[in-house]
Amino acid sequence: MQSVNQTSSVPDLWCKFCQDGCVNNLSFTTEQPMIVPTAYAAGYAEARKQAPEIADLYLKHVCIGDPLADAALASMDAFGKEHSQRWIRVGIEQGLSALNDAPDAVRALFAEADQQPVWFEPAMTLDGCRAFHRHAEMFLGAFVGAVLIEGFSTLISKSFCITGRLVDQGVRRLKQNNLHLLEIFMPGGLDRRGDGWKLSVRIRLVHARVRQLLSQSPEWDTQAWGTPISAAHIGYSAAAFSGLLLERAQALGVRLNEAETASFMLAWRRSAQLMGVPDALLAENKADALRLLRIGSICEPPPELESIIMANSLINCAPVVAGVVDIKARRAMSKRIYGISRALIGDPLADALQYPPHRAVGALKLLQLKNRADQLLNRMFPAIAQRRRAGQFKTMLGLSFSGNMDYKLAEHLYAEKDKPH
Repeated sequence: MQSVNQTSSVPDLWCKFCQDGCVNNLSFTTEQPMIVPTAYAAGYAEARKQAPEIADLYLKHVCIGDPLADAALASMDAFGKEHSQRWIRVGIEQGLSALNDAPDAVRALFAEADQQPVWFEPAMTLDGCRAFHRHAEMFLGAFVGAVLIEGFSTLISKSFCITGRLVDQGVRRLKQNNLHLLEIFMPGGLDRRGDGWKLSVRIRLVHARVRQLLSQSPEWDTQAWGTPISAAHIGYSAAAFSGLLLERAQALGVRLNEAETASFMLAWRRSAQLMGVPDALLAENKADALRLLRIGSICEPPPELESIIMANSLINCAPVVAGVVDIKARRAMSKRIYGISRALIGDPLADALQYPPHRAVGALKLLQLKNRADQLLNRMFPAIAQRRRAGQFKTMLGLSFSGNMDYKLAEHLYAEKDKPH
């Protein structure tokens, strides 16, 4: 077993692991050649005509993973599974001060995670939390019916399809996504001891492990696709889960004021940073997020088989997650979700994802009318509205993964070879 360096101070760790192009000091010079994976060549050329700086930023991050998390996992490999799991558990639960025996790279990762950025204050997320729970049903519908699907329409779908970590374990993964959304919008969820904080850091480590496994696999074509679960894709997903979620929820009739919108975006910005999104890709506001998504979407190739599989898997898993047992009822619910999803994401993307034909306008109108009726009821009968929100929260808990958080990481590339974690 290798010895662990316990003498490095936190500033030394930052110096060693967070400079020269790392996630906290990411810089590129004009002398560095742009590496354009072949699958991105056509889209990148088109995106540069509209917003060259954002297109360049996106493509540079297509070929970058997460230097801090990747180095931390690589350093733990030499010490075995037992030590690795203990360091991850202790780091997430107790922080840097409890990691004196861990490798420097592990300590550097948690030094960054423990550092609260100057732009974030947990109390500033309360308006966003209240808005989320006031419209929880519509936010969840927009998240499952549109935003998750749009987020996975990029080449990130190849990472999940190759490993089987969405297709084979779709119900579990959908519940975990719902849980993450719920926890970051719990008051105090993004405090250092909050479950939203812990889940965000855990997701970062899960992504790093899958990236590590795929990078060593002959199934991953780096020349064509860049880095698996790249910084660009995590940044794109975070922008979708924040700015695009607000946009899709608005299409369902949700209305947030300026303060609530800013608070909502702040919560996601902090969660995204904890998940390893570089500062250069952290959206400060809704407009920034939508701009990144628009240019990133142009850079990305059209949806391929993996995106088609994932989109349809997500929709067909939703009735199972909701606890619908009867086969006919499941099919009917999937049909309704397809209609709402098509209305939200638009016919071009729905057709590219091979959705079944559907008249989408009616399904969306019904949801909008329901949301308006709920808002009227809330204004006229506050006591009823309070009980209804309590019922919505209970429903969301039922749609989320339950059980204690564990800290096991995948040991095998393929999900079927790993026990669920």
